[in-house]
Amino acid sequence: MGAREASGSTARELRGAREQARWTRARLGPGGPALDLLTARFERHEYAPHTHEEFTIGVSTGGSESIGYRGGRLRTGPGSVIVLAPGEMHTGGPSAPTGGYAYRALYAAPDLLADGTVGAGPPHFREGLVDDPELAEALRAAHAELSVCPDPLEVESRLPWLLTALARRHSTARPVADTVPGAERLARAVRDRLADELTAPPTLAGLAAELGLSRYQLLRAFRTATGIPPYAWLAQYRVTRARGLLEDGLRPAEVASLVGFADQAHLTRWFRRVLGVTPAAYRNSVQDAGR
Repeated sequence: MGAREASGSTARELRGAREQARWTRARLGPGGPALDLLTARFERHEYAPHTHEEFTIGVSTGGSESIGYRGGRLRTGPGSVIVLAPGEMHTGGPSAPTGGYAYRALYAAPDLLADGTVGAGPPHFREGLVDDPELAEALRAAHAELSVCPDPLEVESRLPWLLTALARRHSTARPVADTVPGAERLARAVRDRLADELTAPPTLAGLAAELGLSRYQLLRAFRTATGIPPYAWLAQYRVTRARGLLEDGLRPAEVASLVGFADQAHLTRWFRRVLGVTPAAYRNSVQDAGR
């Protein structure tokens, strides 16, 4: 599943007659390590036997794939979560003559799954298929949104959290304790740093190291204190700052870069989530009210 037929710093596409695959290279935090995301839809494509250095974590989104793995066959269906261990030889192809198969996959370094567990080495998964509809939907949604806009802080907030949940729920590793003492104090320190470095926020891994925590502990403390992950808090803070600039008459395209969004589309997505309207509509309404 997911041989590296295409990769790069930007999304690249392979297209054939009803065969398509798109790679997106994301970053775990600003300037952080790469994490590749693959979106694939195949009618007939068959992968040759191959391995990856990382965990291959996939979610089936359509059809059914037959994966040769550990001397047996895995047959996926929509909602299946696929977990292929580093260094394990595997193949992949359609499991039926018609219908093909579609999936979203990411390629995660072993330490991303080990952060919230106890024990030496990467977590061990006895089975290659995991039945967890809630986690499957969360992985699918995160993959879909981050493939379109791979904001580094959002990538670092969402994907390690979900990968840790996968390991804690379904591997043989023991989970670490969830309680992080001083969660309110820690969350306040993180909020202050994010607000101070609005347009170029630090990585969560770097912040965690400064506070003497693992990234998982930082995320757990922040969620405990605020109810949301750091990227969501920062996005809402950016929207608040953007409102003031829009009220001053700046255009949405100008505002987006001034408050740290990747582009106007990124600003618009979060503006609608928080306020229910587009930045342009908000700007027009406040200007009309001031006349």
